[in-house]
Amino acid sequence: MAGLEGKVAIVTGGGGGIGGATSKCFAAAGAKTAIFDVNIEAAEAVARTISADGGTAQAFACDITQRDSVDQAVAAAREAFGPADVLINNAGWDVFMPFMDTDPDLWSKIIAINLVGALHMHHAVLPDMIERRSGRIVNIASDAARVGSSGEAVYAACKGGLVAFSKTLAREHARHGITVNVVCPGPTNTALFDDYKQGAGNPEKLVQAFERSIPLGRIGQPDDLPGAILFFAGDAAGYVTGQVLSVSGGLTMNG
Repeated sequence: MAGLEGKVAIVTGGGGGIGGATSKCFAAAGAKTAIFDVNIEAAEAVARTISADGGTAQAFACDITQRDSVDQAVAAAREAFGPADVLINNAGWDVFMPFMDTDPDLWSKIIAINLVGALHMHHAVLPDMIERRSGRIVNIASDAARVGSSGEAVYAACKGGLVAFSKTLAREHARHGITVNVVCPGPTNTALFDDYKQGAGNPEKLVQAFERSIPLGRIGQPDDLPGAILFFAGDAAGYVTGQVLSVSGGLTMNG
């Protein structure tokens, strides 16, 4: 992908399915990849795979719900590689549960991971981008933000908020040469999706329902996402900002 050679990319949730696949693709494109994850062992495993393939990557422990942890990880990545040119906000978590069966403690956890964590990351990384008048931010939301999703009310609210937040930052920071775009995965075979399924009475039935509703007839795989993410981060998308792209097998077709 043109324009990523030598760039510094931060990927949150980089030890997971979509995050790991994205980290590997950025490294393969020549980026120096900082893999942020609360699960440092998973992040280190991805970094080792990248290094073995000849890429440049380093794992950094980061709990995005805690601002001190975010600041420490961003500072450590800056010391290792330099200031970030690209920020991929990918970390997320959810559980399948009707809204009236949830409680405020669960709301707080979902909001902290899926919305507040992204706010922390933007606030920590944007100053370097503003100073250099250059940057690419790609936020990973969800098709739940675009059309709703039964059993995901609070998660959908967070991801809808992330879409609106991204559009606002795209307006505020266009003058600084910074683009902000959003990729919305549909159901994707990741650890997050496994956690989500466990809240359903019949997880297999839930998967079958999703497969019937997706025109391409299958649940997404982590490797289905990085192409769209890398597009927004590269030179080819230099005149694209404030946009939302679904990667969902046709589950949603917004135009």
